[in-house]
Amino acid sequence: MKSVSEQFCSLRDRQQCALIPFVTAGDPDLATTAAALKILDRSGADFIELGVPYSDPLADGPVIQAAATRALQQGVTLDQVLEMLRSLSPQLQAPVILFTYYNPILNRGIDTFFQDIAAAGAKGLVVPDLPLEEVETLLAPAAAADIEITLLVAPTTPRDRIQQIAAQSRGFIYLVSVTGVTGMRTEIQSRVQSLLQELKEMTDKPIGVGFGVSQPEQAQQLKNWGADAVIVGSAFVKRLATDPEAGLAAIETFCQQLKAALSAGTVD
Repeated sequence: MKSVSEQFCSLRDRQQCALIPFVTAGDPDLATTAAALKILDRSGADFIELGVPYSDPLADGPVIQAAATRALQQGVTLDQVLEMLRSLSPQLQAPVILFTYYNPILNRGIDTFFQDIAAAGAKGLVVPDLPLEEVETLLAPAAAADIEITLLVAPTTPRDRIQQIAAQSRGFIYLVSVTGVTGMRTEIQSRVQSLLQELKEMTDKPIGVGFGVSQPEQAQQLKNWGADAVIVGSAFVKRLATDPEAGLAAIETFCQQLKAALSAGTVD
């Protein structure tokens, strides 16, 4: 499995926009999550974002919050998620990016956390409530474990702070397409197009756009606007929340549709 940066370099060489599906670990159960990771890996995912269920997911909308709640009610723990990933990661080509909140990292101990997720096969990490002022406390332990920490930029982030985030982010920069929480929307805010251009003037790091993407047409629009990656979460989680067999079939089809849209020619 390549690192996040290596995968982006490979995709850029081929002038491809990356697809990053998101699923919540343990919803509806960990066995289904493992099957989902394998399906996404073979159905066009260039990276896979794996959400660790957390009791207070402030950045997540109702679909992902409900998924995390269901997983926690079944007793899913970080240790169980990492054990599942450890057994599965040698079979995956797409680098796995964990999505978790700051408090579980502190509770586990920063160095231990990064050693553990690296041993399980994770290559990247997104911490949506990580303050920029606290990033330095994680960067060195993460680098020591070969984990790349990706930071988020929101539509309301001031320009000088965007520059600081762009400088500190590793692997890629996560551009939040909406003001608010994750969730499916029918349209992508036009502000995203100008934000993409602003970011590209500041940095040559890849930029992934997420929050609110739910349709292949939206993914293609973001690609045409210059996104290096499109991140799709709630639309996958919602499909997988049905019975496992139907959910797995649904995410396979949806992943292929998104990949086809990103692989299609540019549309005016």
